[in-house]
Amino acid sequence: MVLQRFSWPYGGRSATFCGSFTGWRECPMGLVGAVFQVVFDLPPGVYQYRFLVDGVWRCDETKPFVRDEYGLISNEVLVENNVQPVVQPEPSIRGTNMDKGTILKTMPPEPSSQNPSMQIAVIRHVVSGILLHNTIYDVVPLSSKLTVLDTQLPVKQAFKIMHDEGTITGMLTASDFVLILRKLQRNIQVIGNEEPISAWKEAKLQFYGGPDGAAMQRRPLIHVKDSDNLVDVALTIIRNEISSVPIFKCMADSSGVPFLNLATLQGILKFLCSKLQEEAEGCSLLHNQLLSIPIGTWSPHTGRSSSRQLRTLLLSSPLNTCLDILLQDRVSSIPIVDDNGSLRDVYSLSDIMALAKNDVYARIELEQVTVQNALDVQYQVHGRRQCHTCLQTSTLLEVLEGLSIPGVRRLVVIEQSTRFVEGIISLRDVFTFLLG
Repeated sequence: MVLQRFSWPYGGRSATFCGSFTGWRECPMGLVGAVFQVVFDLPPGVYQYRFLVDGVWRCDETKPFVRDEYGLISNEVLVENNVQPVVQPEPSIRGTNMDKGTILKTMPPEPSSQNPSMQIAVIRHVVSGILLHNTIYDVVPLSSKLTVLDTQLPVKQAFKIMHDEGTITGMLTASDFVLILRKLQRNIQVIGNEEPISAWKEAKLQFYGGPDGAAMQRRPLIHVKDSDNLVDVALTIIRNEISSVPIFKCMADSSGVPFLNLATLQGILKFLCSKLQEEAEGCSLLHNQLLSIPIGTWSPHTGRSSSRQLRTLLLSSPLNTCLDILLQDRVSSIPIVDDNGSLRDVYSLSDIMALAKNDVYARIELEQVTVQNALDVQYQVHGRRQCHTCLQTSTLLEVLEGLSIPGVRRLVVIEQSTRFVEGIISLRDVFTFLLG
């Protein structure tokens, strides 16, 4: 065995390493002075490797590198006992210099027989290459309808508009409607129905922020710029646990409101799917079944691990229980099942807005309403709807294409013959997985 040191001396905030001998799994690099480095004990042989610096895959142009059958490059090292590695580079394949490093747009694709870790590394790098090299402006539709609420608009009217327009974004959300509704049902007059949105925001700070409101601090409006790359936009949505984010146009002066549109994970995914079609042959993971991919939230009976346990509710469950889970677990939806565990529908936080239609909320006792009752109201207002599902045997590409359909924010994984709920895959799950 031979100790082999790999280093990245060209700066950066963070750096990780992966190579053919790690299965292309990322390994952390330590910072020694101004140089990132990592040491491996390797048997003699020829190995390929790469660096991930500040989220961008790079190749060190000062070291030997090779091109594979797909025309993609990696650094290469020859490890021998007490022998300096010597591999001559091909001058014709050099890429763009940037701080002595070549930006790599894709990981080297391998045949479909490559191991799962390698497949994941490949698709993550293909995805990061696509998203890093495109901005949110590339995704914004040429024309669309947006609803903007004035802060002086009465809360009651605002909720009706949110229901009619199907818009649950901005400074007023479905969660706000639930919080106000619960206080009114318990005869706690937080604010009056005719009070403006701004009054509710102040009351919310006081009511949920402790005696002095200090625990819940006002935060600046979360937004992105039209020049931001798609990785940054997706991470902004995921890290702030929001469904969409305003896009502001970069302007030389601060006059006016440079509001262009709203960015969503679904819009980014639709763009990504169109680009992945061009890379499908090199991304074998796209054709793998969900059975072999660590993505989504799963029921314990499947034996699959996930960051949180899948929760389901019966049609007869109290609506309050459903709302508690949605708010406390910070999830956007819960599969609703019958007594056999078969999927009947999905109740989403935004579905609560159906109670704003014709002031239904003012004529019911929330504690006596079941999930079935709430769904019946939803059906009366909007009609029956389709549950979007997939199977554990569905491919990753099928899942991505299903989630890129307008209006679809999650797929429930079911057993085909019984419709027994096995898991759920959301847009957030997809981007968390693809961005590593």
